[in-house]
Amino acid sequence: MTHQTVYVVDFGGQYTQLIVRRVREFGVYSEMIPWTEAASRIQAHRPSAVILSGGPRSVLEAGAPTIDMDVLKGIPILGICYGQQLMALLLGGRVEKASLKEYGHRTLVPNPEVPSSLIAGMANDQVWMSHGDQVLSAPPGFVVSASTDSCPIAAFENPSANQFGVQFHPEVTHTPDGKTVLKGFLFDHAKLKADWTSESFIDEQVDSIRQTVGAGKVLCAVSGGVDSSVMAALLIKAIGERAVCVFVDHGLLRLHEADQVKETFLDHFHANLKVFDAQEQFFGALAGVTEPERKRKIIGENFVKVFEDHASELKECDFLAQGTLYPDVIESGSPTAAKIKTHHNVGGLPDWMTMKLIEPLRWLFKDEVREVGRRLGLPEEMVEREPFPGPGLGVRILGEVTRERVRMTQESDWIFRSELKERGLNKGIWQSYAGLLDVKTVGVMGDERTYEQPVVLRAVQSEDAMTARAVNIPFEVLEAIASRIVNEVHGVNRVFYDLTSKPPATIELE
Repeated sequence: MTHQTVYVVDFGGQYTQLIVRRVREFGVYSEMIPWTEAASRIQAHRPSAVILSGGPRSVLEAGAPTIDMDVLKGIPILGICYGQQLMALLLGGRVEKASLKEYGHRTLVPNPEVPSSLIAGMANDQVWMSHGDQVLSAPPGFVVSASTDSCPIAAFENPSANQFGVQFHPEVTHTPDGKTVLKGFLFDHAKLKADWTSESFIDEQVDSIRQTVGAGKVLCAVSGGVDSSVMAALLIKAIGERAVCVFVDHGLLRLHEADQVKETFLDHFHANLKVFDAQEQFFGALAGVTEPERKRKIIGENFVKVFEDHASELKECDFLAQGTLYPDVIESGSPTAAKIKTHHNVGGLPDWMTMKLIEPLRWLFKDEVREVGRRLGLPEEMVEREPFPGPGLGVRILGEVTRERVRMTQESDWIFRSELKERGLNKGIWQSYAGLLDVKTVGVMGDERTYEQPVVLRAVQSEDAMTARAVNIPFEVLEAIASRIVNEVHGVNRVFYDLTSKPPATIELE
């Protein structure tokens, strides 16, 4: 890759991935690297700029994450929160435990004696703080450019060395004008150019796929979702009919979705499509299984088993392509982030898989995938389709996955999403679905006692799936949806609405 690159060194901060996304929004390519690998990666590749992320630990404690500042010489640096404190400590400044921890909004007060500072262009003085330590003395050569009522050094800089630090988080939406800080660092100080676009990504991936695959064939697992559709379009553009698109009907899709998938790939893509009905295999393998991670593993393993069982039909495909995205990789664990859950297309594949794995979308966020899809000519209804997990309804049904429980989930989900769409409430929703809980509740229907299953509805707003909040659906709408579900879906007698944000919850139930 010939683009200028910004490395974001991850010290375990909850917003690190968001920094990468914000940098990319400016058309600058960015990668997140763990602090444990930072020195070697920076020495080997010499990025155009480096951003030091926030982190949950104190720079003052023994064994705290750190970095060798010598490897950063000559590279523009921006430290954020923990990153600013680490810069101060390593460059000769003073960091101490704050007498008053800052968490939430603060008013930034610029230093009038530093008019050309990084934060001078901010039109809104509200910033988001989240820290327990603070810088009390800037390193030699640095000037203090801003403060708050409780943080004496909210920003400092050494423009001649192209080194900057801010205690607040410019990458979060809670800092309304935070993008001005990042933009100023990237373009005014690091002198970068916006040379990373959807078009350049497509060109590079097409070349990469051709070089990787050679004369071989690629088994492209498709589900009809945005990710697999964009991936299929990339592969078809790169290698034509040697992209063998395979749709495995595992019985865990939303209502009517299997037919839609077949129609889309045959009519729109004119793809080399093969359809395998493996419902019996999947339901058999999932029988009696209730533990979420085990279900994910089983689903991942059985996908590959289906592919291998039909190897002769696939004419010896050498590669398996999957639509793994950046949030999948992060949530499946990294040296600096705890594993939240295994995504079937990241950690759920068995060791005995004989095909080589290629993941052309692995480092993209969902909004970037959508834009690539538009550039590839995908229809808007496909590009804007709500995310659907690879394991399908298997992660929306708590407890055992059976045909009957899938039916209840599908029918409830169809009613929920249809009602939202009919009322125009689906716009702005990142993801909406109905899930099934692994309990039963008592109800009364037709003067008779029922003891049946409750459904939970979930609808969230998000930018990149790293964080999310529940959608405020009017009560009367929820009431109407609940009434339809309990009256039309046999086996369901109660409906809940999930109000929990991510974090602490995840978007999917499992």
